[in-house]
Amino acid sequence: MVQPNQRIIFGLKVKHLRQAQGLSFSDLSETSGISVSYLNEIEKGKKYPKSDRINSLATALHTTSEQLISSELSDGLAPVGELLESNFLNELPLDLFGIDKVKVVEIIANAPKRVGAFISTLVDMARNYHLGEENFYFGALRSYLEMHQNYFEELEKAVDNCTTKYKLNTQSRISLEDLQLILETGYQYKIQMNGLDEYPELDNLRSVYLPSKGTLLLNGNLTDVQRAFQLGKELGFQYLKLKDRANTSSLLRASSFDEVLNHFKAGYFSAALLIPRQRLVSELGAFFQKDTWQPEILLQMLSTYGASPEMLFQRMTNLLPEAFGLKKLFLIRVIHDHSKGSFRIDKELHFAGRHNPHGNGLYEHYCRRWLSISAIQRLEKNVSGEMLAAAQRSTYHGTADSFLVFTIARPAYQGNRSHVSITIGLEINDELKKQVRFWADPNIPDMEVNNTCERCPMTNCADRITEPHIVHARNKRRDIQKRLQNLEE
Repeated sequence: MVQPNQRIIFGLKVKHLRQAQGLSFSDLSETSGISVSYLNEIEKGKKYPKSDRINSLATALHTTSEQLISSELSDGLAPVGELLESNFLNELPLDLFGIDKVKVVEIIANAPKRVGAFISTLVDMARNYHLGEENFYFGALRSYLEMHQNYFEELEKAVDNCTTKYKLNTQSRISLEDLQLILETGYQYKIQMNGLDEYPELDNLRSVYLPSKGTLLLNGNLTDVQRAFQLGKELGFQYLKLKDRANTSSLLRASSFDEVLNHFKAGYFSAALLIPRQRLVSELGAFFQKDTWQPEILLQMLSTYGASPEMLFQRMTNLLPEAFGLKKLFLIRVIHDHSKGSFRIDKELHFAGRHNPHGNGLYEHYCRRWLSISAIQRLEKNVSGEMLAAAQRSTYHGTADSFLVFTIARPAYQGNRSHVSITIGLEINDELKKQVRFWADPNIPDMEVNNTCERCPMTNCADRITEPHIVHARNKRRDIQKRLQNLEE
């Protein structure tokens, strides 16, 4: 059976030889006896002719059939062959973005040396910054979620069908016992709530599934909220029939994009199961109609659903664009390792553009005026150590980005030194003003913010923790250019 790469290489060879000899489709059709439409399909890598037509093409192109069907490529097309052999394109989820692999190869083939050099540059950069395949997988997943505004009707319907099948009451909190019973009776799971406790080297994992034994080992330090999410995720794998998966709660090393996508789907399923769509939309609608910002309502939702702040805010990103028309938003999760004093973004989504704020992998210092960071700092000063919710109107310096921002900061879980905040920012526009009555509440502070201290030109900032080195370097380069220009004049 002819493989896709064979069709692509064969088509590229025919196209390359035809163009090198100055032949049009009509010319080649006349000399080979093959229709123009079929030649077009061959060159696009969609058709692979039978031996008699290969012989006709070889004669018309002044070559041999052996050279046409060979996998060897001329120097001009060599980068394309290397790309196909590397399996790089096969690892990219092109179909999710509606991109035809043949089209990508065709673009590369039109300027193989230049594009080949560009791809080599990307590969070298990935090596220099220690980026593995999983970085590309997770980057592709994030882009895929943003393209769909993180809402997937087929997963929502699957959750509705599941709740109906197992007669779950969506108007009350789904219990840990309900989920355990479904897995044990419906899918023959054996669940050990403290199953990982005797393996200290696995204390960073929340769960491990042993498919050969049908056993799920849970970390004994998990909260009930974390246990419920893990059980809901396992139910998602089984109910959605997702076979390509890792057996650990988090992906230690992604082996394929399908694996990454399936873990996302199972997590989406779990959150949608524990926080039902219609109920949350109703409660958010009532929350938004308040005349003033009332943070206790957000915190109460956590208790109502038995959810973590991450689950609730992720669920809000699913439903705010779909149910309220609030399509311009961002979500970020910030982690603060108290022992190191460092803040980092480990999760982000941006709908309608890669606007501020955004992650920075250059070890720069995020703006301390971000509500995501100031809420964690307030949390650490609070002797009770309880979660807190806060709001802020943030305007990003030098941009048109202005957002109504909500944050929930939570203390580190047991055995973890990192405090966490999860933040949603909603662009302040006409739709927001119509949907959220308290957006202009004078008790919500206004703050001008930036992305990192190193890139921030704002002066007299009491919250700055390092000098704007990058701004100074940019200004110095500008002064040099200006002086050189004056000398020329």
